[in-house]
Amino acid sequence: MRNLLPLIGSTGSHPGGRSAMTCRFRCGDACFHEVPNTSTNEYVGDVIAGALSRRSMMRAAAVVTVTAAAGGAAVGSAAAQAPAQTTDAVPETYTSGKGARGLRFTPVAPNTTDAVTVPEGYGQNVVIRWGEPILRGAPAFDPDKQTAKAQAGQFGYNNDFLALLPLPGERGRQLLVANHEYTDEILMFKGYDAANPTREQAEIAWAAHGLSVVVVEGEQKSGKLTAVPRHPLNRRVTATTEFRITGPAAGSDLLKTSADPTGTKVLGTLNNCAGGETPWGTTLHGEENFNQYFANSSRATDKRYGIGTGASERKWERFDKRFDVAQEPNEAHRFGYVVELDPYDPTSTPRKHTALGRFKHEGATIRLTDDGRPVAYTGDDERFDYFYKFVGSKRMQKGTSRAVREHNLSLLDEGTLYVAKLTGDSPAAEIDGTGKLPSDGEFDGGGEWIPLATATADGAVSHVDGMTAEEVFVFTRLAGDKVGATKMDRPEDIQPSPYTGKVYVALTNNSNRGVGTNAKADEANPRNANKHGHILELTERRGRADSKTFGWSLFLVAGDPADPATYFAGFPKDKVSPISCPDNVTFDSYGNLWISTDGAQLGSHDGLFGVATRGERRGELKQFLTMPKGAETCGPIVQDRRVVVSVQHPGEIDGATVEKPASAWPDGAGKMVRPSVVAVWRKNGSDVGV
Repeated sequence: MRNLLPLIGSTGSHPGGRSAMTCRFRCGDACFHEVPNTSTNEYVGDVIAGALSRRSMMRAAAVVTVTAAAGGAAVGSAAAQAPAQTTDAVPETYTSGKGARGLRFTPVAPNTTDAVTVPEGYGQNVVIRWGEPILRGAPAFDPDKQTAKAQAGQFGYNNDFLALLPLPGERGRQLLVANHEYTDEILMFKGYDAANPTREQAEIAWAAHGLSVVVVEGEQKSGKLTAVPRHPLNRRVTATTEFRITGPAAGSDLLKTSADPTGTKVLGTLNNCAGGETPWGTTLHGEENFNQYFANSSRATDKRYGIGTGASERKWERFDKRFDVAQEPNEAHRFGYVVELDPYDPTSTPRKHTALGRFKHEGATIRLTDDGRPVAYTGDDERFDYFYKFVGSKRMQKGTSRAVREHNLSLLDEGTLYVAKLTGDSPAAEIDGTGKLPSDGEFDGGGEWIPLATATADGAVSHVDGMTAEEVFVFTRLAGDKVGATKMDRPEDIQPSPYTGKVYVALTNNSNRGVGTNAKADEANPRNANKHGHILELTERRGRADSKTFGWSLFLVAGDPADPATYFAGFPKDKVSPISCPDNVTFDSYGNLWISTDGAQLGSHDGLFGVATRGERRGELKQFLTMPKGAETCGPIVQDRRVVVSVQHPGEIDGATVEKPASAWPDGAGKMVRPSVVAVWRKNGSDVGV
């Protein structure tokens, strides 16, 4: 057995392998603050007298089917714990000789090269960089002459989530939508004084946040993509763009400010991390670490969201009082939602959907029930926080008329918000925090979706004792605490498979698990001091996305395969790539799961990985690419002809500045280090991985 890969020496003191600079600017050093969740939610496995065997749970699946159809199984019953089973929706296409279809490439070896490293036989190009003009009248990027007006017409900073949407009538073109999660002013401005930023720097940063919509054109003989500047559909949404607040909390006293006494309008969106596409042609964007932008909070005004009691990192409160909680205590309540954008209408007003709850949304992904109602899955990216499901009550309509489009834009405003509670099927004594598998050979069990509140056209009803519906939707974390939701290891991106209906939850890491008085390992989070993370596979009955119960198992327990505490769905561990800190996930057209990483702690740069989820090669994980120095892999899109990724925060290494860059990517030595979008394709023009 080979030796474990070494930890990254320069960042070993920072959770997840990030540099101190990334922790500082992206999440406000969240992992160095006290754990926000101090609730005493009990791990259900601690009170189970005996364990259900996997075989007996399989036999109980039929009971779940009957009881769920009748309105759901009783809490804590054997039926509620049983995993609902599904079958593959498409014929198996894997063969034993070549590997899973879609993953037939030579894996990229772990490395620390300052480049996007791709498999042999693949090419790449930079699609668009921070600062490139996309709107009419926007100037070419000049870091020495940057202004807020210029940045508002240019591609934003630190691109994360990406979507590529069809563009009917324009052959070879697609619509690229990108999140811009955060700014790192030290790497944006020469001679930046963190203690005394200027108003101009703050306003440039406001304009560099938000979203970009830009048309891109594909090269006919390859997968190369090129941005189309000044297209009529191109758009920038920034921290000062007007948004409409919708859903059950709109107009609440909790959302009213001196600038908006109606509680229905808010300027901007912040820290947009992952997202999703909807079946009705819009995009969703999760507001994640919004707390770091606000200053001067207190225990009375924070309500468990981690807003600082002193000055903020960027000092925006000096230039706009809405970022000062002491002056505007409700402004922070207007962030932390899922944002919906209609990218086909540059004049539309984006929406913040309060019915999906307020917390550190990684993103939101949608599938439909059998009768056409939307179900949204979303995770709260915090140590010991929860993941959620929203089940809409209105059906999607087909068509492109204005009335149909307006109806579909309201689908996420009415329905019920749920939080997940998981139950392990093994005795607590068998979950010792080392990652050792229990006697039944799997980390698995069942669970239930606990209702928090229901929104209708006539109002909203709380299902949480002691909280009004408005309080549930604005202080959703507190509602999860009260109903005993399962504390997870940073639930981030959540993706339902379009082929099997199974739902995959990326849990990035949690170095605080089992440390001190923090919650100890449980079967769904089986390692104490979990620095590598894992992926949960959740099974709801096929076609019943609105099911109240589910089965679950750990599909992947990340880390070096030589470590006995890792698991790759039972696939031989000497035949997989090492992986650490899964973050964003997506699917290809063959049903393979693709995983991007954030803060890998195995001595290699972050990367993108593909793993088979079905067939004889289920669990075979292969690395497709790695990032430049200091960068994180974000927003993966896997099409038949190309793979598209965000290269976020390249060169974000402790001590780096504009004058002393830590990376030469993407344009070489002496050039500005710039977050960018990259496309990767096969040089021979054939499809990826076949």
